[in-house]
Amino acid sequence: MEWLARRRIVLGFIAGGVALWLARPTPRTLAIGCVIALAGEVIRIWAAGHLEKGREVTTSGPYRWTRHPLYAGSGLMGVGLAVAANSSIVAALVVAYLALTIGATVRAEEAHLTEKFGRAYPTYRAGAGPRVARRFSLARAMRNREYRATAGLLAVLALLGWKAL
Repeated sequence: MEWLARRRIVLGFIAGGVALWLARPTPRTLAIGCVIALAGEVIRIWAAGHLEKGREVTTSGPYRWTRHPLYAGSGLMGVGLAVAANSSIVAALVVAYLALTIGATVRAEEAHLTEKFGRAYPTYRAGAGPRVARRFSLARAMRNREYRATAGLLAVLALLGWKAL
């Protein structure tokens, strides 16, 4: 599983290339998929704007409701791209990729966070930890390099749009 977690980005580029090749978007599926995928990226930006990566167990913003809002956003982006692609094969590929890589990454990350932060992470996981009030910060989202996911999403949507024409 750790192998998958470490190679999820490379595997994502490979799966993305295959998905783009197989995609048969229409203006309608592209519009619907775009809305869904952009909603996923908004969740990711919101999460990245609260995350103090490697410094603490973050409990503000979307981390109040889910342990992995970045991955939830990624999953929603994947659903949006599958809808936009208008292909059942692409949808199956997206579901398989997300299920395998996000599942492996969550397990590896939770083990790392438990090792790094001791009891604080399992306590948070159980919903019993202290809640930190922190405001969203776009600068923090930029420090967390969320602009890369935004740029990648916009590039894929542009390619799907070009293919829809």
